[in-house]
Amino acid sequence: MTAHFNIPSTVIVGAGARKEIGAQAKRLQVSRGLLVTDNYLVECGLAAEMSSSLEKEGIATSIFSGVQPDPTDKNVLEGLGHFQETNSHFIVGLGGGSPMDTAKVISILANNELPMSQYAGYHKIPKPGVPLIVIPTTAGTGSEVTKVAVISDTERDMKMMMLDTNLLPTVALVDYELSMTMPAPLTAHVGVDTLVHAVEAYVSKKANAMTDPIALSCIRLIAGNLYTAFKQPNNRKAREGMMLAACQGGMAFANSSVCLVHGMSRPIGALYHVPHGLSNAVLFPTVTEYSIPGALQRYSTIARVMGYASEKDSDEAAGLALVKGLRELNDKLEVPSLGQCVKVDRKVFDERVEKMASDGLASGSPGNNPVVPDVQQIVELYHKAW
Repeated sequence: MTAHFNIPSTVIVGAGARKEIGAQAKRLQVSRGLLVTDNYLVECGLAAEMSSSLEKEGIATSIFSGVQPDPTDKNVLEGLGHFQETNSHFIVGLGGGSPMDTAKVISILANNELPMSQYAGYHKIPKPGVPLIVIPTTAGTGSEVTKVAVISDTERDMKMMMLDTNLLPTVALVDYELSMTMPAPLTAHVGVDTLVHAVEAYVSKKANAMTDPIALSCIRLIAGNLYTAFKQPNNRKAREGMMLAACQGGMAFANSSVCLVHGMSRPIGALYHVPHGLSNAVLFPTVTEYSIPGALQRYSTIARVMGYASEKDSDEAAGLALVKGLRELNDKLEVPSLGQCVKVDRKVFDERVEKMASDGLASGSPGNNPVVPDVQQIVELYHKAW
């Protein structure tokens, strides 16, 4: 079986990588750009810093900050309007997964026809987008190195997942210094999200020889750095480790696949507007326990890499230790339960849960899981995570 491996043509990693933005834009021979971000990064001055770096190279920049968490098609269309009105030639995506995903889709819509819904799914984008530079500020999604974007469809009340090499950024500037101000809850939620990316990439039916070592490296980095970054936000070594892990997690899952956690997570985000990283984190231990029988050896390897089991332990014991370790990790990181996240009465949740399970299964991701569930089994998993 062959495997495709796609990442941006240029990835610059390390402290101060953001300062390369002017030189990289100049290399792309562009003269006017749109910086896509959110209000917080405008208010804290980072958007202005990036804009100033571009201006010093003679590159005019406009700022669009209308991106919300779990971005919608309306956010994208508004940003596209700004891109067209300012006669921009390229895009900068600055922020977490939401601004980066929004920037990716604006980029491809600049060169492809509307509606964007026709590009949901796999390999449906006919033309490359405009040049795109992305700068992550959270150590979580790995969107800076993926060919994936997820946008909420406001009419259908569901998330559109797009996967196509035309969504790959041109340049990724991965600077861990930008993650130093992340609050503890965000550090925890996107940190577990990164772990989900790596674990699902490693146990997926699409795992391959290129993604396996990257996924295991990501898991090792998280085991050594996530809790420290959560408790000691100014610890540069831990922040550097988590930013690198997020980047590696993105490389791994985008070239293998995500699985059941992501399939179940998307309906939670669409219906209850729970941030993607948090919804993944709350489901992770429950889904892992369900999935272990389908890939026991791989899950036991993960348990050993994370330090939850030793080489002396049987694979069965290591699998049990992994589930226990993941539950304890969520507790240490103060990750809430599913019921605490959705903030609705259990009766209201149960009225919608079968549709959530159907939508999650239809997304395709659960089909890559070591154990592929039916709708009723997904309903039971939601209940168990409650």
